[in-house]
Amino acid sequence: MNKTDLIDKVATSTDMNKASAGRAVEAVFDHIVGALRSGDTVSVAGFGTFSVSARAARNGRNPRTGETIAIPASKNPKFKAGKGLKDAVN
Repeated sequence: MNKTDLIDKVATSTDMNKASAGRAVEAVFDHIVGALRSGDTVSVAGFGTFSVSARAARNGRNPRTGETIAIPASKNPKFKAGKGLKDAVN
C-alpha cells in the first residue's frame, strides 16, 4: 500500500472526498515529522511510538577502495510497534 492507496482507504472509510482525505493524511504526517524534528516522541495508543534516536560519529570503510572514512553523527527516526498492532498482525 502506498500513500495514494492510503488516502483512498481513508476517503472510503470516512465518507470524505479524496481531496479532504489527502489533506488529513498529509496533516498527520506533517505533525508527526514536526514533533520528531523538535525532539518529541509521538505515541499512538494501540498502534505504536515514533521517536528519534541519535547515532554517534564513527569510522567506516569504503567497500570499493577499503579507505577509512569518517561517518558524521546523525539522528534517525525510529518506530516501535504497540501491542494492538502486534496482536493485529499475528
